[in-house]
Amino acid sequence: MFPEEVIAAGHVVLRPFTEADVPAIARGCADPGIARFVPRIPVPYTEQDARDFLATVPGHWERGGLCLAIAGSGDDAWLGTVSLKPPGPRGAVEIGYLVAPWARGRGVATAVVRALTEWAFRHGVHRVELVTDLENTASQRVAMAAGFEREGVQRGAFPRAGRHDDVAAFARLATDPGERQISYLPDLPGGFLSDGVVRLTPLTLGDADDFQAMACDPDVLKYSVPPEPPDREDTLRRCRYTATWWLSGERAEMAVRDEATGAFAGHIQLMAVNPALGQAMIGYSLAPAHRGRGLMTRAVTLLVGWAFTATPLHRVVAGTAVDNHASHHVLERAGFTREALLKSLLPGPDGTRHDDYQWVRVRSA
Repeated sequence: MFPEEVIAAGHVVLRPFTEADVPAIARGCADPGIARFVPRIPVPYTEQDARDFLATVPGHWERGGLCLAIAGSGDDAWLGTVSLKPPGPRGAVEIGYLVAPWARGRGVATAVVRALTEWAFRHGVHRVELVTDLENTASQRVAMAAGFEREGVQRGAFPRAGRHDDVAAFARLATDPGERQISYLPDLPGGFLSDGVVRLTPLTLGDADDFQAMACDPDVLKYSVPPEPPDREDTLRRCRYTATWWLSGERAEMAVRDEATGAFAGHIQLMAVNPALGQAMIGYSLAPAHRGRGLMTRAVTLLVGWAFTATPLHRVVAGTAVDNHASHHVLERAGFTREALLKSLLPGPDGTRHDDYQWVRVRSA
């Protein structure tokens, strides 16, 4: 289907493999990051594995796909691998790639994905797809920078170590403008927000134990929706997928930390993000040992200030049970006003329902 030719990709080229690539392939594919996100790659990876891989390359072309080496345009040294799978039943092709550790951080992957995608369009392809593990946000950033649009999540599509993980699905059409995709929720400046007392950082897997303990506290459970402790797997999933949810603009999950000690003090999130309305909702919980110090008021103030500075949001809303006076005080001190009473909105234990106060803070003119 595709002609065998060298393809220019900015400061690199895509060319056929040679036997001289074997040592570099073996060294690059021994990287733990590649082993983590490339299905079925041998571990450990040897030069014989590299030769076995090269023996499969002609089959890619015979089946209607392609597989090329990424090489430096000056020294022709191997920097990675890129492929197009044969067209599927609907005519779409899937692009896949890996970049050696020593070639990262130079825009190589973005240049390669963009160049090969546009080359495929010139050779009759209408749709190019890219899928990546939900924890592989580096690859998701590449897809977005190369003009691919995120289309959703494919459940259980990634085989890995006896299980099947979810993947983020991206695609670009020949008719798309190919502009870089920008997340509605940008990264935090420097990776955190701080007022000198409280620090907000993206939630990570290292926060799972503290989050689980906090979420099971009776005072937190009383006002949780639903009012029941989270499953341990749900907590791990929240911590593992924080980065991809953030990048997709779906929500921002943050740990609230004591700036002086770095200790996990609580959790705050920006969720229900609605770009059309310019509105999002906040939710938060504080661990028992850190209550009574005004930390959550500071956290809410930091988060809302960032939202109004770094995003187009115009309204940030919150909901509280009518008897959750501690939360009422947090919101009032953080500049929110009570906007409405929603009857029987909140689910309680044993099928009961409870009223909910809605609060709002609007971007200042």
